This record gives sequence, C-alpha cells and structure tokens, in this order.
Amino acid sequence: MTSIVFDTQAINKQRQNLADFDEIWVFGYGSLIYKVDFKFIECENAHISGFERRFWQGSHDHRGTVAHPGRVLTLSSIENTRCFGKAFKVNPSVFDHLDHREKNGYLRHKVTISLADTRTVQGLVYIASPDNEAYLGEASTQDIAKQIFDSSGPSGPNRDYVYMLADALRHYDEIDQHVFQIEHALNQLSKPL
Repeated sequence: MTSIVFDTQAINKQRQNLADFDEIWVFGYGSLIYKVDFKFIECENAHISGFERRFWQGSHDHRGTVAHPGRVLTLSSIENTRCFGKAFKVNPSVFDHLDHREKNGYLRHKVTISLADTRTVQGLVYIASPDNEAYLGEASTQDIAKQIFDSSGPSGPNRDYVYMLADALRHYDEIDQHVFQIEHALNQLSKPL
C-alpha cells in the first residue's frame, strides 16, 4: 500500500530563511498547548488574530493510520477571530524536529503573535491548507467525533488529543466552541447504550 503521507519537510526548509529572524517564535495551537517535546528558550501564553482551530486535517502518522486516519487540528482563516495558544522562542536547530513532527501536510507560515505580556512578535505557525493530500475538510460535529472516536495511531487514541486539548483550554479559561462541541459529541459516543 502506498503511503498517503504528504511529507512537507523539504518544502518547509525552503519556505523561510531562519537566519532572517532576530529571534524565532513558534505558535502552537493544538497539542503544543499541553505537551511540548522540544527545547525552547521562552514560553508565553499567546494568541493570533484572524484564525480559528478546526479538526479538518487527517492524521495518518500520529492519531490514526493510512487505513483509518484520525482528525487533528489546522487553522482556518476567519475574520475578527482570535486563536489562543502557546508561543515558544526557539533556536533554529529545533526545526528539524518540528518539520518532521508536522510533516503530514503542514506548511510553515509567518504570523504576528500577540504574547500575554503585551509584546507582539513575528513568528511561525504550521497550517495544513485545503490543497494538501491529507486534508479531510469540514464535516458535521457528529461525523468528526465518530471518526476521532474510532481512530488511533502511534501517538495514541485520537480522542485523547481532543480531551487533553479541551482540558488545557479550560485550564487557561479559554473557550473554543468547535473543540468543546467535538468533546461533547465524543462523550455522547462513550456513553453505554
């Protein structure tokens, strides 16, 4: 079976010259809010404007398999919105790891990040756009939840990703209707008949 993984590592290495940054910040809006697997110099609560999280990206390599992809987050451009996350000041060497971690269809984009301490910095964020091979797109809350409920991969059950993110968002007093609706639908699927 041929792999569906759309490996973006080589593309990402060509997208930005990391030497052009006086300091490099990365914005995380999914699992990086609750689990960081790389070294960083500084970490701040943060947000970016004009984007919202959506479970529209397929995961064939972390929270699902090629035969049964899970669903993970990407960002959708929506005016007059803000997306909470974590901003990490990093060394350029960390991008070998990050580019590999986000290789399944995600591309690095420049973005303005608003830090909790009122600073604004230029940084990078990984976004999986609709033209990547792993993109699953919009679906009903129930359909997304069912796919997540039934999926598991090398990083564990897909539903754990939703539960840990929802808990982390509540910890930071952040409301994300999309995430919370998926969590609620998953809870309904978990109830015995």
